[in-house]
Amino acid sequence: MRGLMWVLAVFALAVGLSLAARLNTGYAILAVPPYRVELSLNFAILLGLAGFALGYVLLRLVVHTLRLPLHVRAFRARRRGEKGQAAMLAALRALFEGRYARAEKSAGEAYELGQAPALSALIAARAAGEMRQLERRDQWLARAENHDTDARQARLAVQASLLLDDRRYDEALEVLRELSESGPKRIATQRMLMKVHQRLGHWDEVRRLATALGKRGALAEVASTQLRITAQIEALRQQAGDAPGLAVCWQRTEDRLVPRVARIAAQLFVALGDCRRAHEIVEAALEAEWSEDLILLYGECLGADVLTQIERAENWLKSRPRDRALLLTLGRLCLQQELWGKAQSYLEASLSEEPGRGAHVALAQLFDRIGRPEEANRHYRASADAKLRP
Repeated sequence: MRGLMWVLAVFALAVGLSLAARLNTGYAILAVPPYRVELSLNFAILLGLAGFALGYVLLRLVVHTLRLPLHVRAFRARRRGEKGQAAMLAALRALFEGRYARAEKSAGEAYELGQAPALSALIAARAAGEMRQLERRDQWLARAENHDTDARQARLAVQASLLLDDRRYDEALEVLRELSESGPKRIATQRMLMKVHQRLGHWDEVRRLATALGKRGALAEVASTQLRITAQIEALRQQAGDAPGLAVCWQRTEDRLVPRVARIAAQLFVALGDCRRAHEIVEAALEAEWSEDLILLYGECLGADVLTQIERAENWLKSRPRDRALLLTLGRLCLQQELWGKAQSYLEASLSEEPGRGAHVALAQLFDRIGRPEEANRHYRASADAKLRP
């Protein structure tokens, strides 16, 4: 509809101009001595318009001719940019597909064409690193560093990742610290930091990062918990043989009631001869969560008051009358106190629940001490069965 209106308007204008020209009887005189030309006014107007149009066209041609070198340079730059983008996309696709030689070649082409030189060099460095071409990888990293005005963090992240692959953990840690200080705490950076601290044995940092990543949802809750517990266990093991250091580390430990953590800590205190602290650790952990390993450990280190240990264990027995490990521990404690009858009763009850090597050995020791060698030898032979539990 709009097109039709324009057509009608043009026709109306043409009709109007035609009528105006017919009614116009004026004329124009051009005097250029010794010549004189007389023209109708309508023709003079048309001639002026034609001259203006011709001059405009000529002027445009001159301007376009003068600007032709600029247009050529712009065209070449545009073509260069299109080729650079195509090479960059080809490099990324090849990198993700695992075609590292092709990725390095395409990234090199993009770099030569000036297409995001820092990123192109980083892609080439990553591809060269995957092929273990270390010299070329380092060359590409150096080129990326020369162009990293806008891609510094990307360069540091790739460099840290490559150092991790080379197991150069101290250097990777320095780069990651620089990366952390130069921007926000990114998940990828924290993951790499946690891996580096694991390899270097910085378990307090591993625990902190595992907790932080778990809160951000970057680690599954189970994985975050397991990493945190492992870090605490390893931190305790680092203090083995150092009583003050172990005590301080234990006070800093958060998951002290987790059976795995409590068992390792108790074993370390037992190795130092501090059975009182080991018993406190085991008792607190058992009140929170029952563990067969912990109750067996409870009878391995005898404190100053074994009778108190027996009393506490018998209180646990009220709620767990058929617990094999608890019965075995009670038998060992009573054996230590030379309570022969109770020791035999508990050990035989443990065997009745489930045969175990520990109960047979304890009964053999008991019969040795009370002068019943035949029964002792029978239990020693039974304890040699490889199928028995400890």
